[in-house]
Amino acid sequence: MAGNSPKVADEGKGRTDSLQSICYKRGSLHLLDQRKIPLETTYLDIRNSADGWFAIKDMAVRGAPAIAIAAALSLAIEAFNLESFQGTPDDAASFLSQKLEYLVSSRPTAVNLSDAAIKLKEVISKAASTSSEAKAVFQAYIEAAEMMLEEDVASNKAIGSYGASLLQSQEEGSKTLSILTHCNTGSLATTGYGTALGVIRALHAKGILERAFCTETRPFNQGSRLTAFELVHDDIPATLIADSAAAALMKAGRVNGVIVGADRVAANGDTANKIGTYNLALCAKHHGIPFYVAAPLTSIDLSLPSGQEIVIEERSPKELLNSRGGLGEQVAASGISVWNPAFDVTPAALITAIITEKGVITKAGNDAFDIKDFVQKVSGQPS
Repeated sequence: MAGNSPKVADEGKGRTDSLQSICYKRGSLHLLDQRKIPLETTYLDIRNSADGWFAIKDMAVRGAPAIAIAAALSLAIEAFNLESFQGTPDDAASFLSQKLEYLVSSRPTAVNLSDAAIKLKEVISKAASTSSEAKAVFQAYIEAAEMMLEEDVASNKAIGSYGASLLQSQEEGSKTLSILTHCNTGSLATTGYGTALGVIRALHAKGILERAFCTETRPFNQGSRLTAFELVHDDIPATLIADSAAAALMKAGRVNGVIVGADRVAANGDTANKIGTYNLALCAKHHGIPFYVAAPLTSIDLSLPSGQEIVIEERSPKELLNSRGGLGEQVAASGISVWNPAFDVTPAALITAIITEKGVITKAGNDAFDIKDFVQKVSGQPS
């Protein structure tokens, strides 16, 4: 790798779906550069974990599930292409573990990334304890990373199915539904189909989606650039709105529900998601509109009792000072101070339900989520 960013791959090579954010086969990984959508479709050639780190940090790849898979696979590529490794199985395990820690530092708020690293370290440790050669440890890691890729698509489709059924049942008096979403939670934020946008896809497939509304999602414009791109691509009836127009849209009675993704969900249900999510939840509460979170179980962090413990990443001031999320010309006054948190935390009290690939988490009689109990039940763990 030269410099501090991954190389651009040959566009279109070996790909048939322009919405495939992660193109992988053993020994080869290409990530769609989402900073250039919708004007360009360019793939980055990821050759090692350093390439993966920069692609994630610079938001060429984004979305909590996609970040985790991209990180895991970037190290799988590096492990596969190692020409020689002089060391024991324990040395191989140490090498991989250190690389995983490095990858986790790229975007600290997304729990999927740290969760993936923990699970992969368990695989590495087990392989090291039972193998006589370092090669076997690398092979075990590669196979585990590839399994994560396969499981993500199935997980997303299950979230879509559970979510569509929930929204349909809670709006029994409506033949069709109009749903508002924020940021990008579709094929571009995952390995395919999506979480919150996957629910919208499932509603559309059932013929009960009247319209999807998507926010711009400033300052990086994931809604106008990415979600709008996906909705148009799939011929889903959709309308783009300014972030500041959401309250007026709700007041006009044009929204039946709001659904968003999550980068991290605390044990009590407090949810960190793209900045602006909290605003939408407050508006939805005021207008009596249900507010849903759609996320895989890997986004749930039971080690955090509440959202107060979630580390919130702050992005570069340039994303506000310049157009196109920091990639274009200067639009703000020189010398102005900037506060640019990437995420906010929506209190559980504002969330109607949390939709996962294992079912829907609803509130108990005390109007609170018991997420730990749900996770234990669906995973077969003792209470």
